Amino acid sequence: VDRFEDKSLNDYLLEVFETMEKAINRGLNTEGVLPGRLQIKRKAKYFYNQYLKTNNFSTLLYALSLASSEENASGGIIVTAPTCGSCGVVPAALFSFYYHLKMPKEKLINALKVAGLIGNLVKFNASISGAEVGCQGEIGVACCMASGMIAYLKDARSEIIEYASEIALEHHLGMTCDPIDGMVQIPCIERNALSAQYAFNASEYAIMTDGTHHITLDSVIEVMNETGKDMHSKYRETSLGGLALINRKKAEDGKTRKV
Repeated sequence: VDRFEDKSLNDYLLEVFETMEKAINRGLNTEGVLPGRLQIKRKAKYFYNQYLKTNNFSTLLYALSLASSEENASGGIIVTAPTCGSCGVVPAALFSFYYHLKMPKEKLINALKVAGLIGNLVKFNASISGAEVGCQGEIGVACCMASGMIAYLKDARSEIIEYASEIALEHHLGMTCDPIDGMVQIPCIERNALSAQYAFNASEYAIMTDGTHHITLDSVIEVMNETGKDMHSKYRETSLGGLALINRKKAEDGKTRKV
């Protein structure tokens, strides 16, 4: 990438890296309840304390993702990677290498170039908007970016990086965007954490193969776009269907029982 990009890109990505780290640090050191009617308790600090006790990699991954996502849900400064609602996946993957695996910062900056390239492929050929294509365009793309980035950090060749990204996006196809009460909290925060783990699974699977696969990342991006267009509008960030109706239905059921 450095052969074709302006050297100022490194300065920009260093700012991205530092902004992600600050968001994570705030999230890991903050307790309490997130703003809004759902009264969701912050979990990042608890997960991080569990990691310190166990040194379990997955626990750290969840903690880092929760930290960034909870900062987003509370109005903190985060990096859209590629969106606010999916801001926990890429930072969690990136900083798990930094904190747990002691990866040099220089290589992590290069990894952000890989993730950014993948994200832009989707942005310019389909969409990263939950309002346009559902959550497949947010969490799905974040997982796609993270998986390719992880494969790069594991020194995989280009074909494997593409395969890892393809797997990650393919298995998020059709994911709806229907947050409860229209807030980026349920199921969004947990979804970030689990997709961060899935990004590692997808990259590991790709790395274990010889790279041969029948579906390309370009093809999956095209299918994601078509799927998003076909998706009913109530499943595209309108809070008019799916999980978004759970609280409303519970309230209505309660009224019915009381009568």
